[in-house]
Amino acid sequence: MKRILFLLFLAPSAFAQKHIDQAFEQDYSKKNYAPEGIEMRQMAMDRNQNVRVLTNQGVMLPTHSEFLFPGSFSPDTRYRTSAPKKIQYLSTVEDQLIFADETHLFSQAWAGRLFLPLPIKDIKALAAASKEDHLISDGQTLIHISSASKKTIPSTGKILQILHRDKQYYVLKENSLEKWDGKTLQKIQSGKGFRCLEIHKGQVIIGTPEGLLINQVAKKDLPSIDITSLRSIGEKLWVGTTEGAYSIDSKGKINYYYGERWIPSQEVIQIEPGPEESVLILTKKGLANICFKKMTLKEKAEFFQKQVRSRHIRNGFNATLYGIKNGDLSTGYLGDSDNDGLWTSMYLGAEAFRYAVTQEKDAFENVMESLEAMERLYTVHHLPGFPARSFERSGFKNILADPERWQSSPDPEWDWKATTSSDEAIGHMFVYGVIAELIPELRKRATLLMDTLMSHIVKNDWYLIDHDGKPTQWGRWNPKYVNGFPTNVGDRKLNSSNIISMLQTAYMFTGKEIYKEKALHLLYKEGYLENLMRPMKEIGATPDGGDAYAQMLSEAWNHSDDEMYFLGYWGLYRYALNEDLKQKFKVSIIDHWDAERPEKDGLWNLMTAITGVKEFDLEEAIWYLQEHPLDLIQWEIKNSHRQDIRKMAPNFRKQSLQEVLPPDERPVQRHNANMFNLDKANGNYELSAGDIWLLPYWLGRYLGVISD
Repeated sequence: MKRILFLLFLAPSAFAQKHIDQAFEQDYSKKNYAPEGIEMRQMAMDRNQNVRVLTNQGVMLPTHSEFLFPGSFSPDTRYRTSAPKKIQYLSTVEDQLIFADETHLFSQAWAGRLFLPLPIKDIKALAAASKEDHLISDGQTLIHISSASKKTIPSTGKILQILHRDKQYYVLKENSLEKWDGKTLQKIQSGKGFRCLEIHKGQVIIGTPEGLLINQVAKKDLPSIDITSLRSIGEKLWVGTTEGAYSIDSKGKINYYYGERWIPSQEVIQIEPGPEESVLILTKKGLANICFKKMTLKEKAEFFQKQVRSRHIRNGFNATLYGIKNGDLSTGYLGDSDNDGLWTSMYLGAEAFRYAVTQEKDAFENVMESLEAMERLYTVHHLPGFPARSFERSGFKNILADPERWQSSPDPEWDWKATTSSDEAIGHMFVYGVIAELIPELRKRATLLMDTLMSHIVKNDWYLIDHDGKPTQWGRWNPKYVNGFPTNVGDRKLNSSNIISMLQTAYMFTGKEIYKEKALHLLYKEGYLENLMRPMKEIGATPDGGDAYAQMLSEAWNHSDDEMYFLGYWGLYRYALNEDLKQKFKVSIIDHWDAERPEKDGLWNLMTAITGVKEFDLEEAIWYLQEHPLDLIQWEIKNSHRQDIRKMAPNFRKQSLQEVLPPDERPVQRHNANMFNLDKANGNYELSAGDIWLLPYWLGRYLGVISD
């Protein structure tokens, strides 16, 4: 009982650092996909924020679209008299829509007074100084028209674009840029391969297939250099390419929008200002509306809370939504995984921290629901103390992941998944400790679970013993196994760290001396203290005398190990058997965190904060939380082609870049993945925010380093 009462003194520390949760700019996308056979050509928006898109089948309206619920297009029939016209060009003048058909330039604005005969039939380029002053071209001829006159301007070369900026007309050709002042056409820049033009903050910017020309200076350190369109919007230059779009702010910072997380397809046709300070991006397959919303982390947490509860809870587990077709969330199904217990442990931890901070009834109910799923992992089969990976109703092995691992339960209605691994075990012990410490009314249930699991491991000589009476492949903490690895093989350090954390947690809450005795034996008699204290710099890819199995484990750094380490650090540090060990463990934790700092993982940084260390990269943790996309669908992502990133030579830790990309520019991934992953094929599934985002956020809230 004395050890339980001692928990009252394990309250969050007073940290010198604290993030005050103020609103930041959260971007997200609303998309409209073009029906089959519809070819996107141009778009424009008027002062009433009405958006029109010109297609090969006439002018169309984007139909209603919301975030994660894309829309389509329908014919524009608002004006019955103009609907039959064969529109060939669409633009705006004085924030009003103007149209060109085969004979006239006209508008519905200004009481319909704009109705100018066109001296050329096929408009390819158009710009206007006002509703009465237009410069047009069919690609060869350049003509100035107004209500009072018509003037053909002598010009040679193919005309690509006409732009009116700062009371000047600019005419872009394939190999030159010219300026028309109302009297003469003057060449101001020569070159080759010109495609598009913008004047941004007084700079003349030309897009080419090989990058940008900014005041005639080439710039190629860009996400994609195959430029198709340019647009100055506010303080940013927006760039469309054949591989997505990106913005460049006044400080040179780039935000890259690639893949269907952001846009319907990768080849950008046009970029324009959108409704409510958003940005419209027209692509070959549809229209994207990149929206920017002021949001606090608390509001983002509320959004992700709804995401988890509405479509990621399966039998109480924190699950993935698989089988999504074309981004339609209604088509997905909740799938099982090898790590249902682990992902649920992490979500359970988030909800336990949330309940400790807010005392909200909803948080407690969520904890109860998932805790029941965790409890059933121990009773769905006949093996005392063995935690199943997962369970599901019987008769469906043929559609479940890894069907060979599924076993029949004594209850004929259910099957359970065997071969439980060490990452499941450490996840269990992490969250049982959190619940036992922070939720008194559930302490007995959490303590029973940790005692059940650890009794099984101790009784079976430090192994998880499966249905076949043999140790599972990864559930192994026996000294002969652990110390059989060369010292620079990560599993020797990892398994030592994890089992001591698990034993300390069990001892803290059960008070059973056997767990303390076993921990001390492993630490001092079997070398586990030396193992877990080994510096990360000594963990490498070339085992010293190791067998083929050890070499396989050391081919490269396994980022799942990081997840196991850091979840284990909760019990390793907070429930240390004595102060001397606690300080040693702190050194080990900080050494590991220092190696992980380039990844800027929010969970690693905040878990390191439990040691009371002054520096734990809180700023980077907030960056992780703020920069995470709201859309957690695993869309196709590509970054390996980028020329604005500094790549590194292949290395043991698989750090491909000198600086990690923001979470909203890389694949969506859990904490056990490499944050330096550059590309990802379309997986057609949505991950849960429960373990990815809510756990670090609510841990930060519990520790008091993130305000409410």
